[in-house]
Amino acid sequence: MSLPQGVRWPASYPLALVIALLAFVPVGVLVGLASDSAELFDAHNLRVLTNTLLLMLFTVLGSVAIGVPLALITAYVQLPWRRLWLIVLAAPLAIPSYIGAFTLYAAFGRGGEIQQLLGWPMPAVNGLAGATLVMTLYSYPFVMLTTRASLLSLDASLVNAARTLGMTIGASLWRVVLPRVVTGIAAGALLVALYTLSDFGTPAIMRLDTFTRVIFVEYNAFGLSQAAMLSLQLLVIVGLVLFLESRVRGSAERPGRHLTLWPSRGQKWLMVLVFAPVILLAIVLPLLVFGIWLVREGTGGFDFTYAWNSAHASFLAALVAVVLAIPVAHAAIAGRAGRFMERLTYFGFGVPGIVMGTALVYVGLQLPFLYQTLGLLVLAYVLRFLPLAVGSVRSTAEGLDPSLVKAARLLGASPREAFQRITLPLTVRGMVAGAALVFLEAMRELPATLMLGPTGFETLATYLWRVYEAGYFGRAAIPGLLLVLMSALGLALMLSGERRAEFDVTGK
Repeated sequence: MSLPQGVRWPASYPLALVIALLAFVPVGVLVGLASDSAELFDAHNLRVLTNTLLLMLFTVLGSVAIGVPLALITAYVQLPWRRLWLIVLAAPLAIPSYIGAFTLYAAFGRGGEIQQLLGWPMPAVNGLAGATLVMTLYSYPFVMLTTRASLLSLDASLVNAARTLGMTIGASLWRVVLPRVVTGIAAGALLVALYTLSDFGTPAIMRLDTFTRVIFVEYNAFGLSQAAMLSLQLLVIVGLVLFLESRVRGSAERPGRHLTLWPSRGQKWLMVLVFAPVILLAIVLPLLVFGIWLVREGTGGFDFTYAWNSAHASFLAALVAVVLAIPVAHAAIAGRAGRFMERLTYFGFGVPGIVMGTALVYVGLQLPFLYQTLGLLVLAYVLRFLPLAVGSVRSTAEGLDPSLVKAARLLGASPREAFQRITLPLTVRGMVAGAALVFLEAMRELPATLMLGPTGFETLATYLWRVYEAGYFGRAAIPGLLLVLMSALGLALMLSGERRAEFDVTGK
């Protein structure tokens, strides 16, 4: 696809290339740092690698086991308040996993909140099992949503034919439907794998030595070169997962008649009972624990400047990301070279926050005017979340009617004027949506903020981490609830897009 006349502005390609290459700055820095590391692999590193891969594998399996059945239910089964069920089942995406880990860690175990409230002794939730449980609870919606999107695009005629030939509905779903949505399942599973590899808070709270936790420990022990070596090892795994993700292709089927299943009353209750524990553990328990802490502790000890700091840094990152996204998005529309530049920016999104922080700490040490400044923190946010803004701006720009620009050109407008007066105002909706997504993701970012924030600069995420380290769990209520609220806005944005896609498929 090429841009209409007047939209392809001359500076887009070189500017987009410079912006895209910024995504590779952390890798170059890490390679230079890691050259000073003495060992590539030792027994400790192998144990960390094993823990990381096992956590990723078990989380993917658990997310598929939960997400695929839920996708089938929300796509095909006629339930009361169907839309509400979709929102509730996708709601764990609105809770950062480290918040879930924090509240489950505090609720279970000897002397935990459940034992204090009900008097029931509960097993501790930690280690590989605890981390797997938490990561599964907060990542299965990736599988559910991607699989559901694939299911909604299928024609029900093959299922109806299978039923006519005597096949049960269960066998029809297993042998006819699921093989046709394997790509959707795989796409969700790879997103879960990336999320698990990049997560820092959950393994740290669950005391599981994965790459992200050990990198942070090495950084705090001033072992920057060893942290860089571990970061490169983690990036190799992330790169492999990103490569696999790029090979996954969606379904090419044309939508047809939508499959609808009408369960009996008993089957409805069975579905509710089977998946109620997921909702209770992932949503109800964290909110209940925060509510208990809020009643017990009140708002004492919380400084609302932490919320301002989070909003301020995130707003700056969102603004810069949108400004940089405009040339990249329009270059991507202009041709193949631009699309390649756009793909380069996605590399930064695949770099875990702990790895980005390690690389930019070294940049700050070499450039003292940047070290521990808000500018360096904003740069980390922009490098990580720029693809969110690029994708949103590009999708809006692609939907513009080229005749509007042509009409402006025929009326005597220059290419620059046509861009400024026609194209730019019409892409504002995509710019706002992209900025909102960057803002919300930056609000949640924990490891990069811990490593790069200015001295004394506390955000909601870092304050939550500090009270966890200090053992003052009750003080986590306000920042935790505020983070959940802000994350819920991001989920609403995502589901609104999913709802539009569902409308296009079903016509309802």
